[in-house]
Amino acid sequence: MGLKRWKKISEQLVYTNNWWKYKRDEFLLPNGKRGEYHYVFTNGASMIVPLFPDGQLLFVKQYRYLNDRESLEFPCGGVKDGQTYEETAIHELAEEAGYKAGKMEYIGSFNPYNGVTNEICRIYLATELEPVSSTPDETEEFEKIVLFPNEIDRKIAEGEIWDGMTIATWSIIKVRRVIELLDFLS
Repeated sequence: MGLKRWKKISEQLVYTNNWWKYKRDEFLLPNGKRGEYHYVFTNGASMIVPLFPDGQLLFVKQYRYLNDRESLEFPCGGVKDGQTYEETAIHELAEEAGYKAGKMEYIGSFNPYNGVTNEICRIYLATELEPVSSTPDETEEFEKIVLFPNEIDRKIAEGEIWDGMTIATWSIIKVRRVIELLDFLS
């Protein structure tokens, strides 16, 4: 037996900008009680895990205004109107990291904050990397950093990597690779 679903009565756009929309829905609970739900609506995001042949992974360090500190992250960006997740991944890899991928493999997806946003972040593994010129947005500045997998785990444990989307992506990548190895061995 499934959980009881809520019924949307109405949806109102409260505010919009270049990155997301703020919405307010009116809903009806299964018991008949009405309520409001406020949330951030997006087209989704694409996070890219650039992997070099020697096993190192490329991160970008950037300044994050809300926490007033630098953040070490995988390249990522929001899906713009009219774009697909894969187009966004290709664009963000070039813009933030300065690379294009000969191979871009979809790995999985997650919602970074399911009580506040509908956003689905899709993860792509980028290999066969070739340098390209990049032009970040006016509000962006990036420093490229390459790390081996054991260094990533250490930086997460020490709090140096604190971006939730990067941590979730790394967890999914690691679990997927373990499952593939177990399937191969069985």
